[in-house]
Amino acid sequence: MRAVRTPKPDIVLTLTTPPLVSLLGTLVKQLRGVRHFVWEMDLYPDIAVDLRVLRPRSLTTKLIGWLADFSRKRADGIIALGEDMKARLVARGISEEKIVVAENWADGDEITPHPFQDGPLVVHYSGTLGLAHEQHTVREGMRRLRGNRSFRFLFVGGGACHPVLEQFCRTNDVDTAEFRPYTKRCGLSTNLAEGHVGLVTQIPQTLGSIVPSKIYGIMAAGRPILFIGPRESTPARIIQQHGCGWHIDPGDSDSLVRLLQQLERNRDLVQKAGARARDAFEKHYEKSLGAGRLLSILGLSEPAPAQMANAATAP
Repeated sequence: MRAVRTPKPDIVLTLTTPPLVSLLGTLVKQLRGVRHFVWEMDLYPDIAVDLRVLRPRSLTTKLIGWLADFSRKRADGIIALGEDMKARLVARGISEEKIVVAENWADGDEITPHPFQDGPLVVHYSGTLGLAHEQHTVREGMRRLRGNRSFRFLFVGGGACHPVLEQFCRTNDVDTAEFRPYTKRCGLSTNLAEGHVGLVTQIPQTLGSIVPSKIYGIMAAGRPILFIGPRESTPARIIQQHGCGWHIDPGDSDSLVRLLQQLERNRDLVQKAGARARDAFEKHYEKSLGAGRLLSILGLSEPAPAQMANAATAP
């Protein structure tokens, strides 16, 4: 009712929470003659199917998919968080010309680099550990390194799988793992600085239906990324493009253990990759740049010269 009664807006931007809220944007576009953009954070119903909440061919899934695509096809533009998400949308029959990729960002003034701490190599996970996050490779890696005081695994946050992983560590005597609740936003920079590498995981089934955003805070903190997930994903692409971390295929616990042992012996590799992470962050993923990309896509501002240069040289 507010969308219909308020003064006519210049533009309507809908996200994906709650699912299908884009239909409201479609309605306002038709009734009031305004532009409508869909900013995809999670793809529905794809993510629900990937996590086995919905059956692929159920009537509910087909209905949600039809409604979501109905709105997408009538929008003036769709903003995707990565090329992998764009590919999913194209596979759904959405015109490629309508989709623009605008990667997420972090606040580089709020999250700043701190010196690396001495002591054991700390693998740091920050945020939600949910159904979309791969954990079996991490489990096996921790189990094989248990009792080795040269390593420490720190999980700060919550989510459906957080207590499950904690219980696994208790059951398997993994004494090198520590679990903490979510930290306050004002303490995020200090929290991320506790790690030597920032852990990000994703199950292969969710390729393109989600794009992990943890990587941007890790890069802002000047820490390299350790990503366990599909090779075609946005985090893996960023790591390869900027040399700011390492990618491990899901299930390859042997490579994970070898990598961690190598990094523990050669901390210089960690510090150099962390420096590259912060440098890439400042050039591409700083808050002002990310917000500027979004405003430019919406036609609310002209792209800054640096942004246009980056776009021209992007692969």
